[in-house]
Amino acid sequence: MSDSYDLLVIGAGSGGVRAARISAGYGSRVAIIEEYRVGGTCVIRGCVPKKLFVYASRYKDLFELAPSFGWNVGTPGFDWATLVANKDKEIARLEAAYVAGLERPGVEIIRDRAVVTGPNSIRLLKSGRELAAKTILVATGARPRIPDIPGKELGITSNEAFHLDRLPHSILIEGGGFISAEFATIFSGLGVATTIVYRGERMLRGFDEDLRVGLEAGLEARGVTIIHQTNVLGLRQTGKDITVSFSDGVDAPFGAVMFATGRSPNTSGLGLEAAGVALGEDGAIAVDEYSRTSVPSIYAVGDVTNRAQLTPVAIREGHAFADTVFGGMPTAVDHSLIGEAVFAEPEVGTVGLSEHDAATHGDIDVYVTRFRPMMNTLSLKSDRMMMKLITRAGGGEVLGVHILGPGASEIIQMAAIPMAMKASKADFDRAIAMHPTAAEELVTFKKPSYVYRGGVKQ
Repeated sequence: MSDSYDLLVIGAGSGGVRAARISAGYGSRVAIIEEYRVGGTCVIRGCVPKKLFVYASRYKDLFELAPSFGWNVGTPGFDWATLVANKDKEIARLEAAYVAGLERPGVEIIRDRAVVTGPNSIRLLKSGRELAAKTILVATGARPRIPDIPGKELGITSNEAFHLDRLPHSILIEGGGFISAEFATIFSGLGVATTIVYRGERMLRGFDEDLRVGLEAGLEARGVTIIHQTNVLGLRQTGKDITVSFSDGVDAPFGAVMFATGRSPNTSGLGLEAAGVALGEDGAIAVDEYSRTSVPSIYAVGDVTNRAQLTPVAIREGHAFADTVFGGMPTAVDHSLIGEAVFAEPEVGTVGLSEHDAATHGDIDVYVTRFRPMMNTLSLKSDRMMMKLITRAGGGEVLGVHILGPGASEIIQMAAIPMAMKASKADFDRAIAMHPTAAEELVTFKKPSYVYRGGVKQ
């Protein structure tokens, strides 16, 4: 078999798989190189298993609500090994589907580690093969960032959290982003005493302030302890526990420690700099609007570019790359309006500008509502849902939608569609409400809760 290809893709994650499949569909000879499993972080050890675990953790709330609807569920029991085994079955099924999706259009799957040796060449480390390609695409994703502290090897990351032999009696999660919030939801919902430590004043930096406040309140209501403005200085083994030294002078033992302190692009050891590929901050590959690097024949998509570390973005970038290079349709991905979901309890969905950022774009109107979700009204649960709509003054263009509570991610996905079409408040108002739903609140706001004029809240 010839070792010359039209396209060599390094990394079989979401972006690489989409790029390879679409490029092969255009008639190109394509190979994809992967040293681990096909599917990447999202499928194997990211968003898919994470959400399955979140579902498992939410049964605690459902069991608590059941009596108010007349159900007697007795004393619920949970088995961690069953959840892990069933998760593994689903991941194996998805990986097989990804493999089949590559093989159908004729993509060759190479199980090896690749090193770029030039603008059009790659060496496989295991087999020693030298491959040539007209175009190379790097789609190697990102890896969890581990703080350089004494005893760091005693901690785990989201990678290992999916494969624990047993649940710890307690866990400390360092970090204030969505990974920290989601795993705090998982572990606390499964009965683990959970603590979050974060160096900042409030979690979810960059999100709308009402979402940040509401998320922390919801986590704390579920028993999660949150420690702010504090760092972990070191870890040490003490019997079966891990003792954590904090920057405030406190030492405390935990059953496990998890680092959720961000992710770094996977560019180390790929030979990119030697090949002339420019790297930016934190090792990210610098690319133009068409995902082309500083070397004209080498492209990069997904988390490795650090434009937006989200699976749907990587998929869109991979497809756009294939259309541009092999489909004769130059396509640039618009990164200006990307919705985000945090699958915590409470769930967060957001798209567009936060209230703070929108207020710097001119006069705005802000509509806010808070209410008990209907599922809770027959019980004593006091959790409240929050919805916020931000528009230009006088019922103008919708600039941001922010939701906290059940189904937030599903609602925000639909809200993102009219926003991408530059919909106004009047456009939202023309939609007839579906009752009784939570989402109807977005189309029934009568007047602003407050406004900003000249950048001042009134």
